Amino acid sequence: MADSAIPYDVVIIGGGPGGYNAAIRAGQLGLKAACVEKRVTLGGVCLNVGCIPSKALLHASEMFELASKDFAGLGIDVTPKLNLPQMMKQKAESVTALTKGIEFLFKKNKADWIKGTGKLAGPGKVEVTAEDGAVTTLEARNIVIATGSEPSTLPGVTVDQKRIVDSTGALELADVPKSLIVIGAGIIGLELGSVWRRLGAQVTVVEFLDRITPGMDAETAKTFQRSLTKQGMVFKLGSKVTGAKAGDAGVELTVEPVAGGPAETLKADYVLLAIGRRPVTEGLGLESVGITADKHGFIETDHWKTSAPGVWAIGDVTHGPMLAHKAEDEAVACIETIAGQAGHVNYGIIPSVVYTFPEVAWVGKTEEELKDEGRAYKAGKFPFSANSRAKVNHEAEGFVKVLADAVTDEILGVHMIGPHVGEMIAEYCVAMEFRAASEDVARTSHPHPTLSEALRQAAMGVEGWTMQA
Repeated sequence: MADSAIPYDVVIIGGGPGGYNAAIRAGQLGLKAACVEKRVTLGGVCLNVGCIPSKALLHASEMFELASKDFAGLGIDVTPKLNLPQMMKQKAESVTALTKGIEFLFKKNKADWIKGTGKLAGPGKVEVTAEDGAVTTLEARNIVIATGSEPSTLPGVTVDQKRIVDSTGALELADVPKSLIVIGAGIIGLELGSVWRRLGAQVTVVEFLDRITPGMDAETAKTFQRSLTKQGMVFKLGSKVTGAKAGDAGVELTVEPVAGGPAETLKADYVLLAIGRRPVTEGLGLESVGITADKHGFIETDHWKTSAPGVWAIGDVTHGPMLAHKAEDEAVACIETIAGQAGHVNYGIIPSVVYTFPEVAWVGKTEEELKDEGRAYKAGKFPFSANSRAKVNHEAEGFVKVLADAVTDEILGVHMIGPHVGEMIAEYCVAMEFRAASEDVARTSHPHPTLSEALRQAAMGVEGWTMQA
């Protein structure tokens, strides 16, 4: 084994949104930093096989469906023809451009990219195994674990990336399936299911719970499910998958009611397993520094510090939402703390977005959470059907709902379903960061005619003075 001691201020294991942002921020603050990443490109799951390529396909498939179904109503007569290889090519080109952008930022900020698989090898040491088997040991004053997450597995359902795929495989199908079964009605399954439904697949979603998108505001989730059903998705809620048999022609899935009852067999060309994600901590050498992950594989932290001196953890390997922007926030805060600054993350104001159509976005508390806490609140709600811009754009589905404290009027939560709400939720994130009252938004001028006026009208509705078109 080759061994060369290379002193760093910080070595980051993992080059995803948490890892690469940590390396770049460290370089900006004058710290000597290295990021260990086993992929051939930086960016982690999110950029390579997750958030970014899925959005490329969501956008392209939405344009295809709009051209197929909605352009005629706008006075545009076209008959679109799907070119799936080109759709996949433009997706790949976008990913490549973005990964090269991260490489440029590493060079600009003097952060080293160490290619290989990293693991802890004792206090202050990271062992890196290159693709050719060569082993190098890096020395660091601080080590940041940012190894991210991977798709969760399900007993009886073996992912072969041929007929039974996970989220990575679902981004690379060579043909549009006639039928697709999605196991799991969470964000990933509904987004990827939407892509293939728009392109022509009959999509059935099997979900263990009696509702879709657990954690989402219940009223919003119900509206969301109605919209997806109207688009052609079929939902089998309260159902558990007990087995899957893949063959050359497709997959047979055995499904039983959670509440009990006879099993049934569902058939499809492909099955997408999307029941969530789990942290990547196995084989990381945690025991070499005295860290024990919990039973789900998560690493406990206190302000990103682990129980081992000089070892930190951020992103999907820690508790909290498995979101790229959460990892990015933690990366910056963790490195700033290492550099002696005051790193901070407001975990109460991390937004979530579902990039289907309509989009769904939310931040803060749901009505169910406020009721469970016994907190008195007021709600203001405004439909996009009463918004001038949404109406003329023929995108009038959905609403904005604002929840505010009944006494102080502080905004506690915001839930939106409708056109481009993923872009607009940030306005409320900023407002909540400054602990704004709903009246602050209600009395802030918004340009007319825009979709953003719905955000203001919903805030006006908290005190009952909404002015509908």
